Amino acid sequence: MRWLLGILVVAGLAAGGYVWQQMDAPPASRPAVAATASNDVVVNAAHVKVGNIRRQIEAVGSLRSDESVIVRPEIAGRISEILFEEGQKVSRGIALVRLDAAIARAQVDQQNASLGLSRVNHERAQDLMRKGAGSQRAFDEAVAKLRADEAALALAQATLDKATLSAPFDGILGLRKVSVGDYVNPGQDIVNIEHIDTLKVDFRVPETYATQLRAGQAIRVSLDAIPGAAYEGKVYAIDPAHDPNGRAVILRARIPNADGSLRSGMFARVILIIEDLKERLLLTETALVPMGQEHFVFRVVDGKAKLTKIKIGQRRSGAIEVTEGLAPDAIVITEGALKVRDGTPVQASVAKAD
Repeated sequence: MRWLLGILVVAGLAAGGYVWQQMDAPPASRPAVAATASNDVVVNAAHVKVGNIRRQIEAVGSLRSDESVIVRPEIAGRISEILFEEGQKVSRGIALVRLDAAIARAQVDQQNASLGLSRVNHERAQDLMRKGAGSQRAFDEAVAKLRADEAALALAQATLDKATLSAPFDGILGLRKVSVGDYVNPGQDIVNIEHIDTLKVDFRVPETYATQLRAGQAIRVSLDAIPGAAYEGKVYAIDPAHDPNGRAVILRARIPNADGSLRSGMFARVILIIEDLKERLLLTETALVPMGQEHFVFRVVDGKAKLTKIKIGQRRSGAIEVTEGLAPDAIVITEGALKVRDGTPVQASVAKAD
C-alpha cells in the first residue's frame, strides 16, 4: 500500500508541473482551442429601386353645395300658402310660398285705371297739338302723367310678383322655418335650397406649395362619414388671396355626387395630386439615417459600411424618393444601421429585387 501511494503522489506532482508550465508559457506557444470569431457586423441590405412616385399634398376640408341659397321675402306680408314639402326636389321657377297679395293686387288695379285715363288724355293733347288748338304745356303735362302712371303700374306689378317666392335653381329643399299665417319681414329666413348633384370641396394647403398649385390638378377625397369610399375630382379655382392667419392657400374643387350620398358640410380628407413622376430612385424608409436637418444612408462598398449624404423628396407607403446622392445600382443597409459606423466591416444579406 505504501508503494502504491508513493506512485500516485509522484504522478500527481508531475501532472501539476505540466499544467504550471503551460500556464506560464507565452500565448503564441499555447495550443489553439477554437478559430478566431469574425468582427464583421451582420446587417440586411437592399438595392435601390427605380419606380414611379406621385407628388401629392394631404389636406383637410369641407364639402359645400354647388349652389346654395336661403329663400327670403323681399316684401313684408302674411304667408297664405306653402306649396312645398320639406326635403323634396324642386325645379327652377317652381312656386314655393305665396304671401297675402290682396293689397298689392288692388294697387295694380288702381294703377291700371289711372294709366288708362292718362293714355286718353295724352291722345287728346296730341290731337289738339296737331290741330293747333292745344298748348305745348298741356301736351308736356299729359306725356309726363302717362309716363308716371306707367312707372307706378310697373312698381305695383313688381310688388305683386314678389308676393310669390319661387325656386331660383334646381335643387333639394331643406327644413322650413315658417308656417301658414306667419307674418314675415323682408330678409326673414323661410327655407334653404341646395344643389348637390355636384359638390364643391374647399381645402387649404401651406403657402410653401403655392408655386406648385394649378387649376385642373386632380384630387382624391375620402370621408370619415363614409369609410372605404373615395371620390375623384379636379381643382377649378384658387383664391388669389392667401389666408393670413394660417398662411395657407385656399383651393376649391368639384366632385360628382350623382347618387346624392354626399351632403354639404361633411368633413373631407383631401389628397391633392401635384404630378406623377416616372423612373425615380426609391429607398425603403428604414434605411434612412437622419442627422439634424440632413439625411444619410449607409452604402455597402467592398464589404464595408460607407456613410453617404442624400437628398430626399416624397415619402409614400414606407418608400422615400431619393433626389440626389445615390446611383441606381447602390446597395444600402436597411436593417442594422444603428450598429455600424463609417468604415465598419459588414456582412450584408442583400434582399432580392422585386
